[in-house]
Amino acid sequence: MDNGASSYRRFRESGDDSGLIEIIKDYRDGLIFYLNSIVGNIHTAEELAEDTFVLLGTKKPRDKGNGSFKTWLYTIGRNIAINYLKKSSKRKEISIDDSIELKSQIDLEENYIKEERKVILHRCMQKLKSEYRQILWLVYFEDFSLKDTAKLLKISSHNAETLVYRARKSLKKELETEGFIYEEL
Repeated sequence: MDNGASSYRRFRESGDDSGLIEIIKDYRDGLIFYLNSIVGNIHTAEELAEDTFVLLGTKKPRDKGNGSFKTWLYTIGRNIAINYLKKSSKRKEISIDDSIELKSQIDLEENYIKEERKVILHRCMQKLKSEYRQILWLVYFEDFSLKDTAKLLKISSHNAETLVYRARKSLKKELETEGFIYEEL
């Protein structure tokens, strides 16, 4: 597989719906968790991922070919999430449903992450600044290269390296406060 580009090309140029279905199957979960690192709510992240795939299916934007398909797709999702945050920051209301969603999110995450070490790691990741969560998620969980991560976040490669260093240092500090010692950080 060439990272989704051929499936998207097949969908975009030939109208083959199975290409879009393949992309959704391959990238849905990773995109949701990446968007969750931006918005901090798994249900909202699911909706934003759906919006990303709807945009692909309806507007059929062109991939300029500057990076991998995954980088391009995550960039679209990131832009949608940023627009969502801009719109939602204007609203100051907090409903009871939001607190219920937060509890559901924690329950969902704890069911998904079965080992205790992963639960602690995930909790500590949520305490980090958004930019730290994003870069750690992309580099360590999605296996993006620093070059692709820098391109996605629209920063230089050097800034990406610095951000990864600071994010790892911050995560290590959070893990230590939880009593967790992880030597590879």
